[in-house]
Amino acid sequence: MSIRLAPAALERIQGYLAETPGAIGLRFGVKRTGCSGWGYVVDLAREARPDDTVSEQDGIRIHVDADSLALVDGTEIDFLKQGVNEQFVFRNPNVAGECGCGESFTTQADRAA
Repeated sequence: MSIRLAPAALERIQGYLAETPGAIGLRFGVKRTGCSGWGYVVDLAREARPDDTVSEQDGIRIHVDADSLALVDGTEIDFLKQGVNEQFVFRNPNVAGECGCGESFTTQADRAA
């Protein structure tokens, strides 16, 4: 599994982890949502689950569930600040299309189904 945190995302997540007792890392995955099909789910991991694949970058453990792994493998997570807006941004090589609002995405596998 290859999930990479850009420096700004790494710094932001380190801050969240430092403020959250009991958090053991980052939980990253997808769920069915929006008009295209998949939306990202990002949260702090509070426990390791049996089906998690776990990688580590600079001391941050990234937990991805088995159902999400193929859809997010290779993703770079970044954190951008533009004026008063802040958001995580995902550069996912598996994305084949996105909805107009940017809330969800599809993959080549979705298009073939």
